[in-house]
Amino acid sequence: MSEMRVVGVRVELPQNQPILLLREASGERYLPIWIGSVEATAIALEQQGVKPPRPLTHDLLKEIISALGRELEQVRITGLQEGTFYAELVFDGDVRVSARPSDSVALALRVGVPIHAEESVLAEAGLIIPDEQEDEVEKFREFLDSISPEDFRGADT
Repeated sequence: MSEMRVVGVRVELPQNQPILLLREASGERYLPIWIGSVEATAIALEQQGVKPPRPLTHDLLKEIISALGRELEQVRITGLQEGTFYAELVFDGDVRVSARPSDSVALALRVGVPIHAEESVLAEAGLIIPDEQEDEVEKFREFLDSISPEDFRGADT
């Protein structure tokens, strides 16, 4: 089992499908997980420190766990079957609840608990991105962040 860090959420074009990207804390494998747009928004808002005016579902769940006197200890990405990832929330007293990885990660970020992935999941779906390719990807992201659609207007006149 490897501890994972949340790299972020990206949108894959042309399908506009959000991808949660995790990376091994002490390794070089990445784990991309396709997720829903609501969960992608919840993860991105928490990573950016944005507090919505009303609590999101994951904020509510955090408060319910606390009000019930329980403690979330970790999140585990436990399986991959036919392209679908599976996860579980691990609470104090070794109580486990099956959950989607996207919801699990959104909650883990809010509570501040570690995220782990089973070795079998990383062996099947983990990717290694060479450092030089990673640098190029980061430069490309910075470029995309610095431009707007207006930059391309009038280019063909």
